[in-house]
Amino acid sequence: MSNSDDSSAGPRRRARPVRLLAAAVFALAGLLFVTSFNTSKGTNIRTDASLLKLSDLIKERSQDNAALEQSTAAVRGRVDTLAERDDGSTKAEDAKLAALRAASGTEELTGKGLTVTLNDAPPNATARIPNVPEPQPNDLVIHQQDLQAVVNALWQGGAEGIQVMDQRLISTSAVRCVGNTLILQGRVYSPPYKISAVGDQAAMKKALAASPALQNYQLYVNAYGLGWKVDEHKALTLPGYSGTVDLHYAKPVAPTP
Repeated sequence: MSNSDDSSAGPRRRARPVRLLAAAVFALAGLLFVTSFNTSKGTNIRTDASLLKLSDLIKERSQDNAALEQSTAAVRGRVDTLAERDDGSTKAEDAKLAALRAASGTEELTGKGLTVTLNDAPPNATARIPNVPEPQPNDLVIHQQDLQAVVNALWQGGAEGIQVMDQRLISTSAVRCVGNTLILQGRVYSPPYKISAVGDQAAMKKALAASPALQNYQLYVNAYGLGWKVDEHKALTLPGYSGTVDLHYAKPVAPTP
């Protein structure tokens, strides 16, 4: 009797936890459905609408930053004019200040120069030369290191000033890429990317050719069709930098006692 009782009671004891587990699963599923509904508000949350909204927001903020830069430049120009009129400086001091402004990139610069254009390869690109593997997605797009390599080579070639897209570079400028977009001084750009520099054309072209990073980039140009173009200009004008010149830096945290 005891054995039969135990065998009959056993399944009933195991069934109770199973029923509780099933109830918990259904409750969790219901919670997920409610959360999904509240998140989507009755719309399809698997669409690209949210991404499009984010893209539109980034574009709007970039345009706002461009407008603010123009306004800042106009105000700075008026301030500089007033400061020069009332500072009581000598001609030698004014000349020294003008030289510092030219070196800082805040003044317009004109002279002979180059424009380097980088562009993504066609999205359906395949290997263009024998014994080269078929490209991966990352092989077909411009990366931050490519832009930085061009800028560094131009500086090394003696560039007097450099402009990336429509913005002049200064000592605190940072060329950064997020995904397939360039973020420069609060504004967003898409390829093709243009880097212009004023300086000795022959020296800058030599520096571009000697750059190991750009030599590696040329392998991808030949293999997959990444864009590369160098144009010479007899007279190239770079605008002065018009954004903020305030420095932002990290501060050390005081040690805890």
